[in-house]
Amino acid sequence: MFTGLVREVGRVVSFENGRLRIESSLAASIGDSVAVDGVCLTVVDGDRRTLAFDVVPETQSRAKPFADEVNLEPALRAGEPLGGHYVQGHVDGVGAVRSTEPEGGGARMWVDAPEDVLRYCVEKGSIAVDGVSLTVADLDDEGFAVALVPHTLAATTLGSRVAGDPVNLEVDVLAKYVERLAGLRSVHGGDG
Repeated sequence: MFTGLVREVGRVVSFENGRLRIESSLAASIGDSVAVDGVCLTVVDGDRRTLAFDVVPETQSRAKPFADEVNLEPALRAGEPLGGHYVQGHVDGVGAVRSTEPEGGGARMWVDAPEDVLRYCVEKGSIAVDGVSLTVADLDDEGFAVALVPHTLAATTLGSRVAGDPVNLEVDVLAKYVERLAGLRSVHGGDG
């Protein structure tokens, strides 16, 4: 479980034969979970300078290719504050940045999203973009907008994203549970 609050931006050192190695200062041990651009991966090797992960074909088929720099967040530990929203590290789809325009001291980013992601988006609802916990500011038929504060632009990779760049998307898991439960209720009739 993650919060969508990125702890650092790591640099991809290599990605060969399913083994991803990232330069990072995170204190993570073998077996720990780390969200890499919103993808939950398990540390399989590391030293004081790098962390390594095995990325299976299933993950590669659902997430965007890893860029030179990636957002990193260690898993939430019991007792830590939940500053963002519940993020599982399970990518629901890949979207594309439509535009990023300055807005106040920050920016407004529009993301085109697949229909199976967009159906869970609601204004003022939560969404994770490349693992960053954000609030949906606006919606249209093709995607959604998020407001990026100056800290998010500086402390994550979102500040360097341009039109056409792919982004990993994870919708709020509560929306998926509500849909599932509502569907079960209608199948069984009445209150279930």
